[in-house]
Amino acid sequence: MEFRRINGLPPYVFTQINGLKAEARAAGRDVVDFGFGNPDLPSPDIAVEKLAEAARNPKNHRYSASRGIPNLRLAIATRYKKLFDVDLDPETEVVTTIGAKEGLTHLMWVLLGPGDTAIVPSPSYPIHLAGPGFAGATVITVPMVDPGTSTVDPGDSFFDGLVAAYEKAEVKPRVIICSFPHNPTSACVDLAFMERLVNFALEHEIIVCHDFAYADLGFDGYKPPSILQVPRAKECCVELYTLTKSFSMAGWRVGFLVGNAEIVAALTKLKSYLDYGTFQPVQIAAIVAMNEAVDYPEHLRAIYQTRRDLLIEGLNRIGWEVAAPKGSMFIWAPIPEPYREMHSLEFSKFLIEEADVATSPGVGFGEGGDGHVRFALIENELRTHQAIRNLRKTLTKLG
Repeated sequence: MEFRRINGLPPYVFTQINGLKAEARAAGRDVVDFGFGNPDLPSPDIAVEKLAEAARNPKNHRYSASRGIPNLRLAIATRYKKLFDVDLDPETEVVTTIGAKEGLTHLMWVLLGPGDTAIVPSPSYPIHLAGPGFAGATVITVPMVDPGTSTVDPGDSFFDGLVAAYEKAEVKPRVIICSFPHNPTSACVDLAFMERLVNFALEHEIIVCHDFAYADLGFDGYKPPSILQVPRAKECCVELYTLTKSFSMAGWRVGFLVGNAEIVAALTKLKSYLDYGTFQPVQIAAIVAMNEAVDYPEHLRAIYQTRRDLLIEGLNRIGWEVAAPKGSMFIWAPIPEPYREMHSLEFSKFLIEEADVATSPGVGFGEGGDGHVRFALIENELRTHQAIRNLRKTLTKLG
């Protein structure tokens, strides 16, 4: 049988890793799992309590608003003002999404169609590569500079590659999708890079979609910039912000598209046909999280930084040299030279089968990711120590 939209999707290699994890655990083995970026830390207590309270009110059991209830849109506008000194009109420049993946996918539907092209970094979070394809568009990939490093500088080869890709394209790209801190490479940028990107987009009439999933996860004093901090950014840019990592509310599915009013209106119109929004008690609890648990993201950030430091120190101690990222909740690790002939999927399988340690193979994030594996910082300190011990015993070629 032939299907539409999904025929061009590559095999989802993560299912192979998940299968191996399940087999190992069924056999009684204790797998330390750094594979899926699924936060293990709890959501704020105050949000959980408000959710329970709101769910008991029958008035909240009815259909909600697909664009998000007014106070939720006001809460994210208030947060942007506090964090980034960015003014957002909650009526025209904010729409609530059912998580960032839903928001980005449907955003591509209103921005792209058959015959259009979009520029996407490679490697990238899978939906960034697949989203334009769902809309019938073609993806032009631009390699991230040295994915083993933690930063992207304003004058680096990634931006040069972006410019070159635009100039070579027969059909000029209509959209640039980016995400900093970046998943999977953890690459970070400064505001000067964002300024250069906005100026390029304005010059060439391109829309920039910045997935800001790790907005609150900057380490060692680094604070990830919002692209909307750049003057005139609202003329060509939108940004996706989510409570998934910032407030450890992954399963709640609360995200936002903010920025250019015309684009926000277009997504709002599409969503009015597609959904009735997130369950209203979830929206109410999200308001409380942002308004009354304002320090919770800092609490989470400190935990992730501790985990980052522990994992990086442990890997380097056993001879696996990996750079410490300045942001995100991931470690992007080049496969050690003695094992590099295995490629990322084979190496990830090897780590599960021989070390009881699960990682994500880099090839799952596009061809540009092969040669690396990704560690998600979702295991506590004791489990991370256990993983390092297992890896030391297994990676004997590291000496």
